[in-house]
Parts: sequence; structure tokens; C-alpha cells
Amino acid sequence: MSPAGAPEPAVARRRWPRGLAGALAVTALLALYVWKIAGRGGAMVRTGEPALVGIGSGVLIIPLIVLGLIVREYRLAARVQRMADTLAAAGELPVDDLPRSPGGRIDRAAADVVFDERRAAVEQAPDDWKAWYHLAFAYDASGDRRRAREALRKASGLFAR
Repeated sequence: MSPAGAPEPAVARRRWPRGLAGALAVTALLALYVWKIAGRGGAMVRTGEPALVGIGSGVLIIPLIVLGLIVREYRLAARVQRMADTLAAAGELPVDDLPRSPGGRIDRAAADVVFDERRAAVEQAPDDWKAWYHLAFAYDASGDRRRAREALRKASGLFAR
């Protein structure tokens, strides 16, 4: 307890990452869908008819694939969060300061300049996870989500070493 009139010390609380509630809700809906598919596949297998057993067995593979993909994405998200925490602690987190149109779209020419800088950094240090992390956000600013995700996966793999 602090002396009379003294302010209470700040308690550090760990906040949930932004978007986690939405990701958990979508995962729960996907789990319900997988459960229903697995039930249908199991019912087909239990009939004993060769054609339905074959189809049911194929259907039962779908939940396994979905579960594997969910685990893969959550592992990537956790590692990207650790990378962001590491960069934030070092003051190296990417800053979104690109000029925008009145509608909020990033100016493409400015994004291309940043992208060229980030790509050059990766070419100079291809084994640097920080360079790949920054390149991922440059890809994202340029509107190339697929390559942004690939760059994040590359950064994640280098970070895990």
C-alpha cells in the first residue's frame, strides 16, 4: 500500500493482441464445420458400402488438413508477434508514415520507394530476419499481400534459428 496521497504504482498488464478475438471466433466456427464434416465422413464409413467407405475416408482427410493449416497459422502468428515485440523493444518496428489519399489509400509511388529500400536491404543481408520482416510490410503497403505473407514466413523461419 502506498503512503497517503501517493499515486498507486502502475501495474503492467499484458493486453491481448489486436485481432485475437476475431481469429478465435473464426477458428471456433471452423472447428464446428470440421466437426460436422468429420461426422458425415464417419457416417459414410460406418455404412460398410465400399463406395461410401472410400468417399467417407476421403472426407475424413479434410479435417486433418484443416487442423494442420490452423496450427500452422497460429504458430506463424505467435512467432510474428514475438518478432514484433523484439523489434519494438529495439525501437526498430516498421512505422506506417506513408502519405495517403483522402480516401486512405497509400500513395503507390511512396510505397514503391520504401519497397525498393527494403528489397535492397534483403539483397545485402539475405539471412537477416529483420530485413525480411520490413520487406513484408513494404510488400503489404504496395498491395501485394501474397508476397508479404511469403516474406513474413521467410522472416519467421530465420527468426526461429
